[in-house]
Amino acid sequence: MTIQSKLPTVGTTIFTIMSKLAADEGAINLSQGYPDFNGPPRLLELVTESMHAGLNQYPPMTGIEPLREGIAGKVAELYGTVVDPVDEVTVTSGATEALFCAVHAIVRPGDEVIVFDPCYDSYEPAVTLAGGHCVHVPMTSDFAIDWQRAREAVTSKTRLVMVNSPHNPSGSVWTRDDIDGLRSLLALGDIYVVADEVYEHIVFDGRAHESLTRYPEIWAKSFVVSSFGKTYHVTGWKVGYAVAPRELTREFRKVHQFVTFTTPTPLQHALARFLDEYPDHHRELGAFYQAKRDLFVDLLRPSRFAFSPSAGTFFQLLDFSAITNEEDEALARRWTKEAKVASIPISLFYVEPPKQNILRFCFAKDDATLRQAAEVLCQL
Repeated sequence: MTIQSKLPTVGTTIFTIMSKLAADEGAINLSQGYPDFNGPPRLLELVTESMHAGLNQYPPMTGIEPLREGIAGKVAELYGTVVDPVDEVTVTSGATEALFCAVHAIVRPGDEVIVFDPCYDSYEPAVTLAGGHCVHVPMTSDFAIDWQRAREAVTSKTRLVMVNSPHNPSGSVWTRDDIDGLRSLLALGDIYVVADEVYEHIVFDGRAHESLTRYPEIWAKSFVVSSFGKTYHVTGWKVGYAVAPRELTREFRKVHQFVTFTTPTPLQHALARFLDEYPDHHRELGAFYQAKRDLFVDLLRPSRFAFSPSAGTFFQLLDFSAITNEEDEALARRWTKEAKVASIPISLFYVEPPKQNILRFCFAKDDATLRQAAEVLCQL
């Protein structure tokens, strides 16, 4: 039997590959973006309490009411926008599902979708499966969006633009100028936005997260996606959400109900209660991860790597040009095997990688892990 693949160029993701290699080699895993520490103890207790309280059957397709209300309250508090928890908030099985459903709610065969390279690897497959085509616009050498180049990429077929701030893999963070740039792009046609804001609470050095929900005329055409897994150090729970205007949410839910339908009930109840009991957790998350970033980069200052401290996310880019000219994917594999520290080559986030020598390292790790990894990296 011969199957004509819908995704002929897609293989196993680099995140899975490098995490498996790290496990096989006994290496320190700074590759895939997840913590090596647990979520808040009270949150874990609340999951158990929910299970024992009998909250183990199907919840509503859109998410339980207390959690949707909590999300709406958080958006209003942080970004000043009132969203309807009934018709404009949907709980999903992770942010990846939300991104997929948002793309499929909007993109039709033949549509073009603008993405900015380097971009997360789930964007293009979702567009391809919807029958669309990605137009890749490279970011600048310091990982900012060239909005003039973005505007030049718009055609009569442009249907959607996918944006990500704080940005994975670079750690760059949008400014008000980027909001103006997006606004000017949207003025060129009937174009919608999917905003990947999963690291919304992880911004550093006094910066403010420029959520698209802050700007009514942009949010009116946007799906804004976030992640409880990133916020509460429980990435394996795969609980995310999408906030979008009523008409967009209606189309989003038509897809969502046939992808996962819903998300585990006790996790939703635990998150809703924790969000209510501990609202300071997400407010303090930036400071929590900034301390880890500062520790990691301070430990690396004696190394031969060149870098600018990450502005957001829990990723740090390191330029290895002074060490070797080896291709980044081969080097990431070799260092995982030989130096026993795993990283992610960022060339794989591009359709046409530029000439650069950069690896991505995750610092969402215990301080002892970061010290051990930095000691090795300083010897390279």
